[in-house]
Amino acid sequence: MARARKYKKLEKNFVFRLKQALGSFFTGIGRFFVRVVKVFDRKLTVMIVPHSQGKMISFKTNVFALTMAAVVLVGLCCSFVLANRHTIGTGAEISRLKQENRETLASLDELRDENNNLLQTAKRFQSSLSQSLSLLGINDSTSTSNFTQQNSDLAGLFSTQDIVSGSLKETSDIRQLNSYLESAVEPVEQIGKMLQNQSTLFSDIPNIWPVKGGIGHISMAFGQNVHPITQQWYIHKGMDFSTYRTGDPVIATANGQVVTVGRDDSFGNFVIIKHKHGFYTRYAHLNTVRVTKGQQVTQRQIIGTIGNTGITTGPHLHYEVHIGADVVDPAKYVNIK
Repeated sequence: MARARKYKKLEKNFVFRLKQALGSFFTGIGRFFVRVVKVFDRKLTVMIVPHSQGKMISFKTNVFALTMAAVVLVGLCCSFVLANRHTIGTGAEISRLKQENRETLASLDELRDENNNLLQTAKRFQSSLSQSLSLLGINDSTSTSNFTQQNSDLAGLFSTQDIVSGSLKETSDIRQLNSYLESAVEPVEQIGKMLQNQSTLFSDIPNIWPVKGGIGHISMAFGQNVHPITQQWYIHKGMDFSTYRTGDPVIATANGQVVTVGRDDSFGNFVIIKHKHGFYTRYAHLNTVRVTKGQQVTQRQIIGTIGNTGITTGPHLHYEVHIGADVVDPAKYVNIK
């Protein structure tokens, strides 16, 4: 019991002290606001005394009104400074945008000039392509049909309309040019296939210089000549190539199969290659032979070296071209370039 009374007494003391503390706190706050109100409520008299003998001006106010006026004045000044800075920044941004606009317009003019040059080039391309297709016997109606439906030829790209379907004329021109180029792909591919076939044909027919690198010179042509040993007229059935030395590589002038590798008193070491379309080639007076009978060779493959074997007056290559059983002039099948 005694302990319970003691706790109750302590509780009452704590509550009493808490009330006193809270009362003192709120009393202090009240006194503070009373003092602030008294300070701001102080009466002030503002007098304006002119230097001349004019009438003196005076008005009464209080500290609160004067403080609020100062706050409003400072706020107006800050707002003016911020607005001024914003105006300056906006002016600089406008100047920058104007400069970018001028640069964009200049780029647009340059783009229009380049677009015009492109269209002129495309027009020449169409003309050249049409002529090439005609010479090659390729029908070019496919390459121009899409474009013809729109403009008959590339000259239609230079119309005077500035706006087509809401787009700039340059955009419309480029779209039409792109359409034409897409349709021109097929005939160009046909030309490529034809050139590829011709390249295959040229690799199957003797048509290159038989000495590697195109070196040397023709020391005796095909046909009627004076024999260098007997000094009598005779028919030279081939063409002689000389580099004034032994050992320069001799190459196959077309794809084919080696049908003969031999040696006799007249031709010395020689090789005969069979090609497509009835062509045969003979390479005589060789110093060395680097192919065997039955071997498949390709154009420009080394088959031997220039020598001085057989009946000769010096190192050279004797080269013959046969079509079936007929001997023909190799000059017609040699790319002398």
